[in-house]
Amino acid sequence: MTDVPNVTGVRDEQYNLISVLYHALQGGETVGQYIGDAEQAGDEKLAQFFRETQAAYKELADKAKGLLKGKLG
Repeated sequence: MTDVPNVTGVRDEQYNLISVLYHALQGGETVGQYIGDAEQAGDEKLAQFFRETQAAYKELADKAKGLLKGKLG
């Protein structure tokens, strides 16, 4: 991996955690729309898959949030 200059003024590990947190929350929100689509189509199996996916995104976001809290003090 190449070194990338720190242009944000924020330590890379903090930025990376914030990015993971953002993307996990965004993914969970997007999958929420897919759940509605699957339910509207009457596809409970697919809706359940998306619920499980959304739960995984939430777990990831919670982990990132906890790690970030520790890094920020």
